[in-house]
Amino acid sequence: MIQKPWVSRQPWDLTFTADPEEVAALRRLLRLHLGLWDLGEIVDEAQLCVSALVSNVITHVGPGTPATLTVSMSGARLRIEVHDPDTRAQPTLIVADADAECGRGMALVDAVADRWGVQLHDGRKVTWCELDTGGLPPIGRFDDPGVSRAETLLGVYATTKSPPASSVDNRLSTVMAEEAVIGVITDLLHWLRASGKDPDQVLDHAQTRFEAQIHATEKTRCSGQNRPVKTRS
Repeated sequence: MIQKPWVSRQPWDLTFTADPEEVAALRRLLRLHLGLWDLGEIVDEAQLCVSALVSNVITHVGPGTPATLTVSMSGARLRIEVHDPDTRAQPTLIVADADAECGRGMALVDAVADRWGVQLHDGRKVTWCELDTGGLPPIGRFDDPGVSRAETLLGVYATTKSPPASSVDNRLSTVMAEEAVIGVITDLLHWLRASGKDPDQVLDHAQTRFEAQIHATEKTRCSGQNRPVKTRS
């Protein structure tokens, strides 16, 4: 059996407002993180659970409720939690008719998840479920804080795909900016190594792509400069 390389799976959480339009964004973010965690085989089930848990808050606590999504590993299981401030409205498992428009959320979670439950704390409620990831966590752990930082950067990059217009802070000096870039590259190299990739090979590919883009930019610029200028007679 081929052992997959260990990937950092640090717990993460996200605060959100429990509104219907937030559900799709949470599903996309979950898919992104599970892809980075090499857990793509349970993405569909995990997304269904997130949709059901968040919809339960919207329906029984109310739209606009401040909530938190927490995702972590519990042994070999993926654990999904949704926190909300209402300890009175506790989800229950009921048998809903096939045509029913509500009451099916926790039934779906019960059908998909290996187990689920509710925890009451001071001023908040946690509804959780766990999904089996299909085996024990890989051994040969490569534990480095740079790996988790790189995963965060990869998540931001994959979500936005392009930097914001004000991505460079004018208060940073050139030296500080250069140090920040070096730190980012270093963390990404740690992530590549922890994922079983060859950092040198990736750097070579990145350098080749960088040079090709520079060449294309200069070629376009020169072409524009050499273009004859039309004048009115």
